[in-house]
Amino acid sequence: MAVVSVTAEAAVELTPREIVQALDRHIVGQTQAKKMVAIALRNRTRRRRLSEALREEVHPKNILMIGPTGVGKTEIARRLARLVQAPFIKVEATKYTEVGYVGRDVESMVRDLVETAVKMVRERAIETIRAEAEKRARGRLIDLLTHGPRSARRPIAGFADAGETAEGPAEPRRRDIERRFDHGELDGEEVEIEVQTRAQVDGIYGMIGADEQMMGQIREMMERILPQRNKRSRMTVAEARRALANQAIEELLDMDKIVREAIEQAEQNGIIFVDEIDKIAGREHTVGPDVSRQGVQRDILPIIEGCTVSTKYGLVRTNHILFIAAGAFHMSKPSDLIPELQGRFPLRVELDALQAEDFRRILTEPEFSLIDQYRELLATDGVLLTVTPEAVEEIADAAARINLQTENIGARRLHTILERVLQEVSFDAPDAARGEFVLDRPYVRERLAELLKDQDLSRFIL
Repeated sequence: MAVVSVTAEAAVELTPREIVQALDRHIVGQTQAKKMVAIALRNRTRRRRLSEALREEVHPKNILMIGPTGVGKTEIARRLARLVQAPFIKVEATKYTEVGYVGRDVESMVRDLVETAVKMVRERAIETIRAEAEKRARGRLIDLLTHGPRSARRPIAGFADAGETAEGPAEPRRRDIERRFDHGELDGEEVEIEVQTRAQVDGIYGMIGADEQMMGQIREMMERILPQRNKRSRMTVAEARRALANQAIEELLDMDKIVREAIEQAEQNGIIFVDEIDKIAGREHTVGPDVSRQGVQRDILPIIEGCTVSTKYGLVRTNHILFIAAGAFHMSKPSDLIPELQGRFPLRVELDALQAEDFRRILTEPEFSLIDQYRELLATDGVLLTVTPEAVEEIADAAARINLQTENIGARRLHTILERVLQEVSFDAPDAARGEFVLDRPYVRERLAELLKDQDLSRFIL
């Protein structure tokens, strides 16, 4: 299969088939769900090509994924966002409460998305200016080492101080310092530089009963208002180079431009994955701890329909954010959601429960599969792990049986089964178990015999 590796600019041109191929590298099966998210993503590209008037009328087709835990719902959405480098957050519907109750308000998911977008855009901006920032840091350090006051630096072995040499001007000294600096020969020398520090505001959490998010915003606002302080600090040249480079980055960044681009990215390309939406699917006249279920649904509805949310970076419109909701729906069904919310998720797909054959493929086929991960981890301690096909089949069958006998948690079962099987090898690897280790069917059966024999014990294996 061809490897799909794209930049942010090229990602918008991916066809649905290419998107599915990219997802296949990491996720086994669930073809229908992959096709659905691929089409939703491609529709964004199609929308950009429309006239401005029509573009505003075309809204994303939100998706509802139905299926048990551990079958790939979250991973599909996360990999999709990573593929196209789009702002993405995953939230749990159960964390939100109706207005008037203690808990997070639903608008915070949009604020979190904007925070993620700002971080992404900022990191990309830093990469474009990093070379210039490091160049500035290099120049400032070489100036300090060549001409700085004696109090700011210790004498460098092999050099006399500028102005004290009998050889004339300091230019030869500067050239020698540049050469030694670039070769890392001066990294251990100590210098004294002036660094900027932002005032820290502590002790405001818990004020007036406000939630943690509000207190965090107040704290950040106060830190921005308070003036920065200059502090002289003595450190090595290597540490000073990093500190000055970071300081130069902050000077070069255009935060206004970053915020504008981040808001646009969040509005036009943002993806919000709402997990456990089945847990807020309640019936009328619910009493007790579930009293705010339908209230949360009503609060989420305007955000999904399209509204304007106030954030610390400005107003953000949610009209074109793609929402992907997911839930197992064991104790409820999609029709238990309020009708208005159901209508905002026109695309629905049911993900298949995983069988033994799926577990076998998950262990071996994806890029950086679980077997590959354990092989590389043990290789760092000198252990060459070889897993036979029969051992893979035995592990897959064991995962399927335990899921059937106890709670079905999908592919997550493989992690703890592998940990149990390889526990002794992992423990002894740094000391005695060096060399090749062959993981075969008899060894797997031996490690899992007690677990599979005692059904009650198997319940303790996640």
